[in-house]
Formats: sequence, structure tokens, C-alpha cells
Amino acid sequence: MSQMSQMSQVSQVSQMSVSQMSQISQSQTFIMSIDQGTTGTTVLILDQTARVLGKATCDFEQIFPRPGWVEHRTEDIWKSVQSAIELALNQASIEPTRLAAIGITNQRETVAVWDRKTGQPLHHAIVWQCRRTTSFCEKLKKKNFSPLIRKKTGLVIDPYFSASKMNWLLAHVPGLKEKAKKGEALFGTIETYLIWRITGGLSHKTDISNASRTMLLDIRTGQWDDELLELFGVPRACLPAVEGNCADFGRTSGLGLLPDGIPIRGVAGDQQAALFGQACFYSGEAKCTFGTGSFLLLNTGAQLKYSKSGLVTTVAWQLPEQKIHYALEGSSFICGAAVQWLRDALGLIKTSDEIENLAAEVTDNGGVHFVPALTGMGAPYWWPEARGVICGLTRGSTKAHLARATLEAMALQNVDVLLAMERDLGKKLRSLKVDGGATVNNLLMQLQADLLGLAVDRPKNVETTSLGAAFLAGLGVGLWRDLDQLRHIWQLDRQFKVEIAGKERSRRLNDWHQAVNKVRDGS
Repeated sequence: MSQMSQMSQVSQVSQMSVSQMSQISQSQTFIMSIDQGTTGTTVLILDQTARVLGKATCDFEQIFPRPGWVEHRTEDIWKSVQSAIELALNQASIEPTRLAAIGITNQRETVAVWDRKTGQPLHHAIVWQCRRTTSFCEKLKKKNFSPLIRKKTGLVIDPYFSASKMNWLLAHVPGLKEKAKKGEALFGTIETYLIWRITGGLSHKTDISNASRTMLLDIRTGQWDDELLELFGVPRACLPAVEGNCADFGRTSGLGLLPDGIPIRGVAGDQQAALFGQACFYSGEAKCTFGTGSFLLLNTGAQLKYSKSGLVTTVAWQLPEQKIHYALEGSSFICGAAVQWLRDALGLIKTSDEIENLAAEVTDNGGVHFVPALTGMGAPYWWPEARGVICGLTRGSTKAHLARATLEAMALQNVDVLLAMERDLGKKLRSLKVDGGATVNNLLMQLQADLLGLAVDRPKNVETTSLGAAFLAGLGVGLWRDLDQLRHIWQLDRQFKVEIAGKERSRRLNDWHQAVNKVRDGS
């Protein structure tokens, strides 16, 4: 499909009828975007120009029952959402009645389970980072289920995805299997849980982008797959209905802090939302989100493209009266979390933003390399049992060298993924859009451009995950006309251009890959 025909197609996504546009009164010109992340929840209040009027972030506790296991209390997540909503509204100084719609984006693959009648959680949520199902996944690989799962879901068998977590819960929570078969227990990734809470238990729905990360959805049809449900032992009765990304997900009900009747009209997994918020609407456009992990997505349009280079294929989004759009994705499980580890576990820095100045005290890493495989390695390696390595230490090594090695590792992981994307795409990318909290680190962004050999574009609004959810919700109620209008809202803050020669880049990549091999072979 040509670029012109792609633009024509996506521009028609929201040819809103007059009646649809009239859903919003002149006084309802604001969108609330809920970004429920791995370590906290951020809520934004935006106007029609996507200007942020109110912003609040509320963190919650991480639970580590055993090495490699990660959990959240779903009630903690819900409390963080409520608190962030209240704070953001207060900062924006608007009446909640002026909200036209709510958008939700979320940490993907994390699984919650709760009682349909009481709403009480039946177990802690199992987080996407959790590796407890490694042995189960290895058994599936040995039984040669990888080709089937890749064909239907676009994914590789790994504990990262939701289905094995659901299987574990059904096997280990007393009575859950029976309740799930009867539909008395409900499963959902985090957006489903939030929709259920926000609507007062009236809506049990998910969007197609989050559903594509469960390993239970056939991404060719956009429907739950009976063969996969049987393989993982998950009853259909406990799963939510699958909707497009601008569908009617329900309305606020019985919350107190928000009036009844505000529609939830935009929902997407955090990385798909970031791709949308970066205005990467057309095939060949890519973004990288620097968060707890780093997540790179390349839009492939309506073409379902299977990777031969260690990436996964995922649903990007499905807009009204449009075909499913897909993306190639590569994820590194530890990115910003590596800086948190230096801060919390090693005490090398007091705050995360100190790492830039510390790393800038030296001109190179002094031969020190850090492979932050603290919860295994994701794309393009998929080594779930890998553990982190720091190598190349000498008597002259300092904490500044380790700080710089950490920033380089964050960038080099992304280089591995982006090179795999270029191999699958069959051509070089022209630039990379970046977002997420760590993008304020100019040294990291320059390292990313240098080590990738590609310009890196940072937008003025780096909250593109929240922005993507807001864009989807606004399209859903007609606040924005079409994708072309949204594309003009996106604004460049700074472009980081390549400043090192190709020979130096090759040397540093070679050194990195030698360090990565130590993770695999233990030498």
C-alpha cells in the first residue's frame, strides 16, 4: 500500500457523523487519561489541543514473594488510580462534569483475578516481569507448540505473556478453576480490571491490543481462540469481551469522585498507546518507550508480518470501521529499572536523575559492561533464565564507570532490537521517536543515537502513553476529527543526531555482544 493510500485510509477513521460529534457539548472539552503502570499510576487532564492541565502520579508497593516472582495488590492499584484522579482534577481546576471521555492505558500482560459478585481479588496480580511459569513454558516448547502459538498469536512462548500466568493461578488458587468455569471468577489484564471498577462492575471488557498480549487471542481474527484456551486450561466464561480501541467500554458508575455517565472510549496497552501518541500512524514508523523496561514498536500497517529475527508480532490497534493494524515489537525487561537498582540496591545514587551527571564524569565506560538481565532477557534473545552480569572491572573502575555502563546498556539493548526490526523490514529506519521518563536524560538520548547510528526524535510531550489513550478516547467521542488532526498536535522538542563514526560504533557493539554472551554461557 502506498503512503498516500495509507494516509487516505487512516484519515477516514473518524469521519464522525453529525450525531456522533454532537455527543459532546461545548462545555465538555476535556479528556482524562489514566496510565496505569508497573510502579505507579499517572492521570492527565488534557484539553482539545492536548495541553496538559493537570497531572498526578501515585506509586504503589512492589511485591517479590520469591526470586524472579513479582506481584501487585490489585486494591493498591485501584487506590493509586483513585488518588491520581482526584489530584489531577484538583490541579486542572475543572469540574468533572466537563470531561468528555476517559482513556485508559496500562501495564500489559499483568493478570488480575477477582470475584464477580464481591469484587474481591482472589490472588495478587501476577506482573508481566514475573518468571514463575518458566518451567511450564519450557514444557510447551519441548512439546513443539511454538509454531502453533507463533502462527496464531505472533508471540514466542515466554513467561512474559499472560496465558501461563492464568494457568498458574487456576492450578494454585483453591477453588478458582471451578469458579472460573462458571464465570463466578473474572480474569483480566489491568485495563479490564480498571474498566470493571470504574463502571461499578457493569462492564467486563478488554481491547484488542491488550488481548493480543495474552497468548489466547488469534490476532488474525481478533477473537479468543478455542485451541489456545484448551492448551492453557483457561475457561472462556472468565474472560472479557474483546473490543476495538475506540469502542464503548462502559460509563462511570458509583465512584463518588466522578459523576456517573462519563464514557470510557479509548483503551490500549501502554506500548500501543505510546505508538499512537507518537503519531506513528503509518507503516514503517517506529518508537521506543523508556520505562521500567524498554519497548520498541514498528508499525507494519494492516500487514501481519511474522518476525524471523527474535521479535514478536502484535496488534497495534483497531479503529472504527478499519482493519486490524499490526506492529513488530521488541522488549527489554530491564531499562529504567536498572537505574532504580543502582539507586535502591547498591546505593550509588540517591535519586534516579543523578545518574546523568555521574555518568558524565567519565568520557567512556572504562571497559566496564553491565548486562541488566535481572529478570531474564527479552527480545531478540528470549533467555528467561539469564541473570545480570557486570564485567570488565579493574582497580581503576569507579561508580561513574558503572553509571555510564548502565546508560550504555539501556541504549545497546535497543540497538539489538532495532537491528532485528530492520532485518525483518528489509530496509533501514529513517529515525526513531522516543518517549518515557528516561528521555529527559540527554546523555542517554545521545548515546542512543550514537550507538544506533540513527537520529533520535524526542517530542515536547514525553507522556505519549497517556497521550495515546487520550487520542483514542477523543476520537471515540468525536473530540478530534481524524488522524491527520492528531498528527499536527505532535511536536518535536529535540533531535539527537549521530556524533560518532561507524567504526567506533561497531567496536562498541562488539564489546557489548561479548558481554551478552557471558549472560548466556556463564563464563
